[in-house]
Amino acid sequence: MKCETVRAALSARIDGEQEPIPADTTDRHLSACPACQDWYRRAEALRRATILHTAPEVPDLTAAIMARLPPRREHPYARVALGVVAAAQTVLALTQLFGVAGGHGHEAFMMGHMSHESAAWNVAIGIGLVWAALRTRAAAGQLPMLTVFVGVLTAASLLDLTRGDVTAARLVSHIPVVLGVALLYLVYRRHRDDDHPDHAAALTPSGTSGADSVESRPTPRVPGKTFGHQRPASHHRAA
Repeated sequence: MKCETVRAALSARIDGEQEPIPADTTDRHLSACPACQDWYRRAEALRRATILHTAPEVPDLTAAIMARLPPRREHPYARVALGVVAAAQTVLALTQLFGVAGGHGHEAFMMGHMSHESAAWNVAIGIGLVWAALRTRAAAGQLPMLTVFVGVLTAASLLDLTRGDVTAARLVSHIPVVLGVALLYLVYRRHRDDDHPDHAAALTPSGTSGADSVESRPTPRVPGKTFGHQRPASHHRAA
């Protein structure tokens, strides 16, 4: 039995593959051949070295990474202004809600109820703006609805103004909600920019990347075994 054939069988045994010759034949040759015994010991040692090794020490780069991060930008002015406008909107809406409606009869009753509905909605807007000033993440959820509301309100107010159906005082009462939506958008933009800073350039290391260093490592080789495109050992015929 040639040593090359036995070593191919031993290599298949190490890899957990089917041996090309009977196992007892391999064992008989191995027990009588010191060269194959030495080769088998070195092959097993190399296999253990390739699959079992101590993990390299990784330095603590927390301080260096945090030092490269851009400083967090604080813009309290928009939030403070939004809070002031929200408070004004809420007070104005509460005044409308608990105000005394004039007139008599069914028409006056319906107008009073519609006024209460409008005031309740304005109170909700004011409270929502207050919440967005305190919790800036809430600005993104409120912005689409309030933007549509202000757009429709502006169009309706212009139409009523051309018809003479609205007073100047009533139009002035809409200023807080318009300012509130504008400040809401500003708070949303600044909160979004703070949550998603451009850290890519700051955190990209110079030189060779980790992937390149891994790819440049040499592939370990088992003595007597050739890697590459070859037939599996399970397809070899016994000699």
